[in-house]
Amino acid sequence: MKLRQSSKWIQFGLIAFSTAIALPQAFAQDAGTRVAAVNVEKVFNESNMAKASQTKLQNEFMKRQNEIRTSAEKIKAAAEKLDRDSAVMSEADRVRRQRELADQDRELQRKQREYTEDLNQRNFEERAKIAEKANQALKQIADQRKIDVIIQDPAYANPKVDVTDDVIKALNSLK
Repeated sequence: MKLRQSSKWIQFGLIAFSTAIALPQAFAQDAGTRVAAVNVEKVFNESNMAKASQTKLQNEFMKRQNEIRTSAEKIKAAAEKLDRDSAVMSEADRVRRQRELADQDRELQRKQREYTEDLNQRNFEERAKIAEKANQALKQIADQRKIDVIIQDPAYANPKVDVTDDVIKALNSLK
């Protein structure tokens, strides 16, 4: 008799356990969770805000880039001249000019590193501004369409759930 009562409790427990597992899945299916996807790089490349930002950065850093290019050309020309003239130069003169070229080259590399770091920092700042506006647009789109989850850069997204173009349009309409 005790064995029979125990097996009923076990059966009851199994039924309750399986119901507890299946019930949330049934509600989730009925609720129709809405999912969307967005391609972040496309937003950063194709929105008017991103294009304006890129133009702004190019204008801001063009002078430094040209200075670095000019310095590199001067060092290259001086190195070629040293190679041509080294046969007729005194040893002391040749060593002095090699040191000068090495110093100039180190200075150029330092300037290039600083330029790259500054450009990357500014690019990061500009992308952060765009990301902030894009997140506002995403929230607005999610509220309008009653989307529960927006996934950034999925491996694949059906074009029906891709909201990238809508985000770009929303960003383009912002000022």
